[in-house]
Amino acid sequence: MAGYGALAEVYEWLISDEKLPPAGFAASFDDVLSLLPANAHVLDCSCGTGQLAVGLAGRGMQVVATDASEAMVRRTAELSEEFGASVRAVRANWEELRDHFQDNTFDMVFCVGNSLGHARGATSRGAALESMSRLLRPGGRLVLTSRTWERVRARGSRLEISDRLVRRNGRDAVVVYRWEIAPHWEEEHHIEIAIAQVDATGLVLVRSELLSCWPYRYEELEVELHRAGLRTELSTFDREAENYMVVASRV
Repeated sequence: MAGYGALAEVYEWLISDEKLPPAGFAASFDDVLSLLPANAHVLDCSCGTGQLAVGLAGRGMQVVATDASEAMVRRTAELSEEFGASVRAVRANWEELRDHFQDNTFDMVFCVGNSLGHARGATSRGAALESMSRLLRPGGRLVLTSRTWERVRARGSRLEISDRLVRRNGRDAVVVYRWEIAPHWEEEHHIEIAIAQVDATGLVLVRSELLSCWPYRYEELEVELHRAGLRTELSTFDREAENYMVVASRV
């Protein structure tokens, strides 16, 4: 996974109001968290700016957070310090996970926020799932959230401009997404994300980043999970919904 270097400093504008507080982000997974033992060991893989990881640590879990972006890892460490949370933050992409952690280490691995879509096609996606699966204890669970790529592709290339200002840190911003949808599923797609901040004087500061992504059908994901030694326990997949969650346990 690559990217999110330029957006790391303004990533909170991409997080919903409900999930911006760490406790709120963790609460969005209450149902799956209820499956964990006391003092569980949890990995937040592709952690972003750390809201989920810090929220989990606030519940007394032993939490490790990883991300391919050094800037994201730094921001996660800063958020952990701000909240007095014990989170070990490590820069590592999926391929490097086994360099840092032994197999059978975690009770649960989170890979949320559509992170898997940045794996470079089916081969890399399968390798990422296998890496996360190996870190789970037998019976441990992978919690994955994804865009509904069937819906994304059906809407074609487009420009999406938010219809309201988003306020963070006392500043307002407009969030813009520009989608470049390739002709075929297996080809590299692009999404450019821009955050246009407006200050009190009316000046506009724009930060943007062009990201690569490789979409996948839900049916493909199910097959790839199975190949990685994971059995689907729960899926909220709906072709008409923007996102869905899959919970899969290590066989």
